[in-house]
Amino acid sequence: MSQALSPAKTPKIGFVSLGCPKNLTDSELLLTQLSAEGYETSKTFEGADLVIVNTCGFIDEAVKESLDTIGEALAENGKVIVTGCLGARAGETGGNLVKEVHPSVLAVTGPHAAQEVMEVVHTHCPKPHDPFLDLVPGSFGEAGIKLTPRHYAYLKISEGCNHRCTFCIIPSMRGDLVSRPVGDVLKEAKALFEGGVKELLVISQDTSAYGVDVKYRTGFWDGKPVKTRTLELVQTLGEMAATYGAWVRLHYVYPYPSVDDIIPLMAQGLVLPYLDVPFQHSHPDVLKRMKRPASGEKNLERILRWREACPEIVIRSTFIAGFPGETEEEFQHLLDFVREAQIDRAGCFAYSDVEGAAANELPGLLPMELREERRARFMAVAEEVSTAKLQRRVGQTMQVLVDQAVGLGKKGGVGRSYADAPEIDGVVHLLPPEKFSKTYKVGDFVKARIVGTQGHDLVGVPV
Repeated sequence: MSQALSPAKTPKIGFVSLGCPKNLTDSELLLTQLSAEGYETSKTFEGADLVIVNTCGFIDEAVKESLDTIGEALAENGKVIVTGCLGARAGETGGNLVKEVHPSVLAVTGPHAAQEVMEVVHTHCPKPHDPFLDLVPGSFGEAGIKLTPRHYAYLKISEGCNHRCTFCIIPSMRGDLVSRPVGDVLKEAKALFEGGVKELLVISQDTSAYGVDVKYRTGFWDGKPVKTRTLELVQTLGEMAATYGAWVRLHYVYPYPSVDDIIPLMAQGLVLPYLDVPFQHSHPDVLKRMKRPASGEKNLERILRWREACPEIVIRSTFIAGFPGETEEEFQHLLDFVREAQIDRAGCFAYSDVEGAAANELPGLLPMELREERRARFMAVAEEVSTAKLQRRVGQTMQVLVDQAVGLGKKGGVGRSYADAPEIDGVVHLLPPEKFSKTYKVGDFVKARIVGTQGHDLVGVPV
């Protein structure tokens, strides 16, 4: 029986998205283009005409997951296109890592290579012609298919990074900073708000550096000039969100002095008083070995000033324990920093000697047992700080965005306060409403009285 596609059959593309929110936005662009061209997409390999795997290649666990997923797709389907960060990594012999491990894949591209991926799809699975579907706008950068729930979305404002942190290989995979035109970013934001999004999460590799590569040139939005710079972008997004009754949340914000100017916007309520700042460590010597762009003392001073200007600000961060050469004294400095800075939400990784990272050549590589032991000690302190701060919320009334519906005759629902980013922070467990006539849908905002804590989460009653 011929395997040729029948004119009546809609080509089906299996799709798997791995990794971080930045990868997720690449996947959304690809899925939007596939849909615009008339392809059907699915999360399964079986029955698909080919499979696209969008990979992550940052740490060893992510590499293994990506390679295993590619292997499963090849075993179940046979026709696989690989894209994403892992596609840009070299193998032991200097060739492409994915090709070395899985030589039978149809093609391999790096991240943000949507057009290249579509060209390969067209070669192996010609696009259907439909005079109606072909009229659907498929231009990248507009709001299209989303992999997040309808009420929140990620907005990627740039690609790549100009830093060369010694533990990180992302610039070798995603390249230097490339900022999106400010008009395009704002156009996409408006389309997302108009589509029902109630929370916009701004992401990039380095959100504070937005516009550096184009010297903050002036763009245009709604007939008005807007600088390609984080401050002006955030202010415009905040004003736009206010007209739709929506939130704006900032992620991956490096603690440059310029961030100080954004804090008043938080105090005014234009954007959420929440900053995701990847500090990684606190000790100046460790930060120097990491080649991070800021010193520990200045970070502590800056956080204290932020809290003075906006007492409600919540700071989440990630840290690395057991970096090469880290002494017990330097690690204790990190624990003291978390306590003194009162980091609201903290994650921690034991140092991973990722292939290709410059830090692997540094002297003093610590045993994995010690790295893991320090990670556990860090998390104990971080949880102690976070739990105490959560306890202070009891008795407060907070605005909560509903993620799982709550209503009559139900056990309750789940939502998030301004202090909780989806999937990485805690949640607010919503008890049934006190008013019998009240029900709440996903995407609604509700006022809730906080009545208790539950681990990393809060418990609230809608009022």
